[in-house]
Amino acid sequence: MIKKAIFGGLLLMGASTFVFGSAAWTYMKTAGSEIRQTVKSQVPIEFEVRRAQQLVEDLVPEIREAMHVIAEQQVEVETLHRAVNSRQDQLTKQKDAILALRENLDSGDTQYVIAGRSYSEQQVEKDLATRFRRFKMAEETLAREQEILTARQSSLAANEEHLATLISTKKDLEAQLAQLDARMRSVKAAESISESTLVDDSRLQKAKNLIAELNKQLDIKERLLETETDSAGLIPVESDLEPEVDITSEIDTYFEADLANRKL
Repeated sequence: MIKKAIFGGLLLMGASTFVFGSAAWTYMKTAGSEIRQTVKSQVPIEFEVRRAQQLVEDLVPEIREAMHVIAEQQVEVETLHRAVNSRQDQLTKQKDAILALRENLDSGDTQYVIAGRSYSEQQVEKDLATRFRRFKMAEETLAREQEILTARQSSLAANEEHLATLISTKKDLEAQLAQLDARMRSVKAAESISESTLVDDSRLQKAKNLIAELNKQLDIKERLLETETDSAGLIPVESDLEPEVDITSEIDTYFEADLANRKL
């Protein structure tokens, strides 16, 4: 079946190219566009309204997915925020310890008693170097975590804005659909009233025509009755009162000039 369809399409394209030449594609494109427009114009507006409603309802899964992603991001941001705060507190403590050890070295002593234990200057310097190295590593880690937190917060804000736009757009579209549905119902009601009026007017005109025809027929019957009544039972004296017609005199009078010329 697919092979037949492909073959038929190729055959149609070949025939079109043969007939229309290089302009065949524009003919086919124009014909396809007109067919689409014709088919679209035949679709009832009620169906298009339902299709628009379905498109709006299709936004619901996208909204739910956006809400799910936002919930996950909110948890991640909160967790990362707590981790950054904790690392910041640790860095503050490490910094205080480093500065305290540094102050001890400024005293110039060779032995230092810290937390009840005695340490040499070399031990304090070695511990200070280790603490300082760890502090810088923790500080770099904190900087990276802060960058990640900032990026996550930006992504969360963008998704929250997108969700707000989706919800607002859905509400606006629903309001527009409600107005469209109300207009469609109003138009249908007006159409039904118009159709009813047309039917009533047609019936009224038929009734008027019938009554006029009946009046005409009654007028004819009355006229006939009047004629018959007027002549019934009377002496036909009118026939005697009518003068007899002399045909020769009537012809002489009518052709008087012609007859005079003929006598000359």
